[in-house]
Amino acid sequence: MTARGSATSVIFKAACPQCRGRFELAAGALRLAIGASHRTTFYSFTCPDCGTAVRKPAGERIVELLTGGGVRTLRLHSTV
Repeated sequence: MTARGSATSVIFKAACPQCRGRFELAAGALRLAIGASHRTTFYSFTCPDCGTAVRKPAGERIVELLTGGGVRTLRLHSTV
């Protein structure tokens, strides 16, 4: 996952593990979920080539890129 562009028009490069397609996505095509651990922090998108729902883990750097690029973020809360 890499990003380019200004804060108002950031484009992210992504790849689909299903069809192995490589493409660019606008911030609006991605979702970020931030959980209490690395296991529950991920980003997701729908592959524009094959339509597969893709979910990938998001480490600190990815979270930083996505939030800085305007990707909608959902914070997951623990019920414990």
